[in-house]
Amino acid sequence: MNTTELKEYQLNKNNLYREEMFTDLSIGGIIRYTPVTPDGSIDKTRKPVFYGKVSIITQMGPIPIQTVIQAKDLQQAIKLFPETMKAAIEKFMEEVRKIEQQKQSRIIVP
Repeated sequence: MNTTELKEYQLNKNNLYREEMFTDLSIGGIIRYTPVTPDGSIDKTRKPVFYGKVSIITQMGPIPIQTVIQAKDLQQAIKLFPETMKAAIEKFMEEVRKIEQQKQSRIIVP
């Protein structure tokens, strides 16, 4: 690998975020991405981004579910967490059902 190939892996210094995790150590967590400048100081021209994170337990083991929470601050993210994660889990389960239906429709009975 030469140095020109490495340029593809350069971080966008104008789109840096600091990651912080808030969890209750039981249900899940909220990840706050705080925008920062290249020197690490908070970039007040951009808003933080919040993600909710849970794991659902299946027969094949835990499956992580993560989705954006449309919140302006941590308190609002905590308030919106239940409904946002419920919607994300329902969307995931619907996708699983669609995949199962597609598999079933491909089964050929002799």
